[in-house]
Amino acid sequence: MDDTPKESCGVFGLYAPGSPVSHMVYLGLFALQHRGQEAAGIAVCDGDKIWVDKDTGLVSTIFNDRRLHTLQGDIAIGHTRYSTTGSGDWSNCQPVYRDAGQHQFALAHNGNLVNTAALAADLGLDYDGLGSDSSVAAELLARQLTTTRPATGSSALVEAFISVLPQMSGAYSFVLLGSGCLVGVRDPHGVRPLFLGKLDNGWVLASETPALDVVGATVVREIEPGEMVVITDSGVESRSPFPAEAINPKLCSFEFVYFARPDGNLMGHNVHRVRQRMGEALARQSPVAADAVVPIPESSVPGAQGYAHESGIPYVDGFVKNRYIGRTFIAPTQELRRNAVKIKLNPIKENITGKRLVVVEDSIIRATTLIETMRMLRDAGAAEIHLRVLSPPYRWPCWYGMDTTDRSRLVAAHNTVEQIRQMLGADSLAYLEIEPMLEAISPTGTKKLCTACLTGDYPIPVPRNDIGDKIPAADQSVVASR
Repeated sequence: MDDTPKESCGVFGLYAPGSPVSHMVYLGLFALQHRGQEAAGIAVCDGDKIWVDKDTGLVSTIFNDRRLHTLQGDIAIGHTRYSTTGSGDWSNCQPVYRDAGQHQFALAHNGNLVNTAALAADLGLDYDGLGSDSSVAAELLARQLTTTRPATGSSALVEAFISVLPQMSGAYSFVLLGSGCLVGVRDPHGVRPLFLGKLDNGWVLASETPALDVVGATVVREIEPGEMVVITDSGVESRSPFPAEAINPKLCSFEFVYFARPDGNLMGHNVHRVRQRMGEALARQSPVAADAVVPIPESSVPGAQGYAHESGIPYVDGFVKNRYIGRTFIAPTQELRRNAVKIKLNPIKENITGKRLVVVEDSIIRATTLIETMRMLRDAGAAEIHLRVLSPPYRWPCWYGMDTTDRSRLVAAHNTVEQIRQMLGADSLAYLEIEPMLEAISPTGTKKLCTACLTGDYPIPVPRNDIGDKIPAADQSVVASR
């Protein structure tokens, strides 16, 4: 029933001798819970052994004080998961642990490798049986450690990791835990984010800056695309596992559109303000006479504020969102499934009845839930509905960490804007064009963003033949009106 895009995961790492590291990772994962609600896990190193506790479910349902107290040590990593490769069962929960002879390590991954099947074949493994790309990455590292038999110590783990990283193609932000060290690394395109923070007695790695805030860490900087940071008792060392010509920054543009928390920062820009600028740009591009601007909660709220500010049309709340509902719910009949949408969103009729509404949404992926949402607005008495979308039509699969690899399910891949408008029952429909969106994200004009899902321009080659056909030639416009 949930039509929103899903991101693969959130990662967190902590090097803080003398601190309750498992409890701090628990707090960090809470701050990253929006990036994945299927599973969560924590791994801690006590200087001798690595202990891992992980399970399916939300962070709050998995961990309690007793379980956290069993995870004692000075270094820890954590992971919250939404599966884009591999099933969502316990066997694919992270962190992934391996015992490689003299070496133990635990690894957590945000993103998606595109050459996982080839890597598994090279290792002589049954990919379907092994599970996720994260498991393949861990196995690759374990084989490197046991094959080369390097000297003991954290440097051996780091050098082995540097050796295998160039073999992995795709999007990844890894945090790696070993005896005496914490490692963080981003792929050469930096598709998925990773940040470094400073504590009084240590260091933190996290997918987003709010996770640093919640444990009292000061944001130091973003880990650069293609950079590895190694944290030990000597401090932080920056390494470069990739040649300079391989570095081509392409942060996922949907981090700004949907995934990232609005109180965070990416590429030096506050996410909330970026979304407001998107709304302002959309108001300039696709104005309409209306009585109120209404967001579909929650990531579209700043965009609706921006649209209202630029257009002069009052901003109002049109929905109440149930914050306690999970990703899915059970409804055995079509009628109940339609009504069950109201479990997540329920309209405020007093703000809707008789009004001409500008309804702001961050994106349209499959449109299944949005159809029901639009129907709710009509049932609540909306006089007109003018749908405005804060990103261009989502027409292409993502192979870098979103659950949109089936192009047949992407509504804009095989329907024109006018057809989508009719499907949704809107009086008009407008998408923000690509150039205004990029300018809103970075007014300085940077092109260091991945827009593959919007343009079909893949920065990392995808070794597949099922991306799908080109979209229909007819009606490529981004505006449609009744």
